Amino acid sequence: MRAGRTVACTTLGAVVVIAAVLAVLVMPSAGGASNRGADRGKVLGPGLVTVQLDVRHSRSSPRVVRVRPHTEVRFVVVNHDPIGHELIVGSSEVHERHEHGTEPVHDPRPGEVSVAANAWSETTFGFHEPGTVRYACHLPGHLAYGMQGRVVVVDS
Repeated sequence: MRAGRTVACTTLGAVVVIAAVLAVLVMPSAGGASNRGADRGKVLGPGLVTVQLDVRHSRSSPRVVRVRPHTEVRFVVVNHDPIGHELIVGSSEVHERHEHGTEPVHDPRPGEVSVAANAWSETTFGFHEPGTVRYACHLPGHLAYGMQGRVVVVDS
């Protein structure tokens, strides 16, 4: 009887450990402060923060993220749609290039990432000067559906 209980406890323990490991591997990790309340005016940073952008029906949220100067934002883009998307963060010149460019897929680099259907991906971008920086998806028709937002870097 005791041996049966030991096997059951060991099996249950293994299942719990496997579930915990899978949760860490599958879910985007927090890594610093998170975006809870980002749409409600909370100012994030400085330092490393994580902002999760959820894409549903080709609309991304949050629409506005507020950060302090010298904030490194880790954007985790969670695509709930059955089609691919991209996230481009940067200056008006960067957006102009992508809006009229021919890059259907982006190698991960700061401020640019492609996200497959029903998947997630991430990119990091540093914000140092006060002002507004746009983020968007420039795949055909996606801007018209609202796949854009902005990061407002507030004066410290």
